[in-house]
Amino acid sequence: MSSTKKKAQMVKAINERGCLLVYPLENRKEPASLWSELYPRTKMRWEWDQDGDNRVAEMWVLREELSRSEEVIYAKWFRNRATFFSKEVFLNMLAYLGSSQGRIHLPRSSQEALDSFLLDSPQSTKVIKENLGWQGKLMESHYNRAMKPLWNYLFVVGYGEVQDSSFPSLNMAAAQNLFEDLWLQSESISPDKAEAFLENKLGSDNPFFKYAQKMAKSSSQI
Repeated sequence: MSSTKKKAQMVKAINERGCLLVYPLENRKEPASLWSELYPRTKMRWEWDQDGDNRVAEMWVLREELSRSEEVIYAKWFRNRATFFSKEVFLNMLAYLGSSQGRIHLPRSSQEALDSFLLDSPQSTKVIKENLGWQGKLMESHYNRAMKPLWNYLFVVGYGEVQDSSFPSLNMAAAQNLFEDLWLQSESISPDKAEAFLENKLGSDNPFFKYAQKMAKSSSQI
């Protein structure tokens, strides 16, 4: 199957399920992943050597391409894992979590990072650290703490990668900028209506829905 057809298959799966990890967690059935959707009877092995399953690396490449397509939304969300959203689930997540409605009070460092993304998106990991003066190992934990709420509440999304160091670096963008239409739509959706939509689309026992509930409840404790 060509990469174009595989990407179309991935987009279809994301839109049908609403929310999917890229890779399964310890080959468990839940939460659902793109791997389990495309290869439902195949356990995923992490070996990246010449004897490994080349579909693992191929999916990582397709993930990067898909994140730039703007057909679906990519973020480090569920337990800080690579996660894709359909557009309808994403805008309802924004409304439910309160991100687009001013109900999230970010720590100062997180707000500082978000302000930088709002001024200039996308930015790579290296560039955002340089712009904020957060370079070096001593600032790594500070950077990670600042970024965590931005990912958890979907203020930022992933947008491809850039080769700005010895390894490819994730490009990140303010969701408000990159998906402005979805952000604006979400502002008019009540949290209760958004929650009902997500529960109906994902299922009340769905790990993604439960994680969203956890984030919504803990937003006042950021």
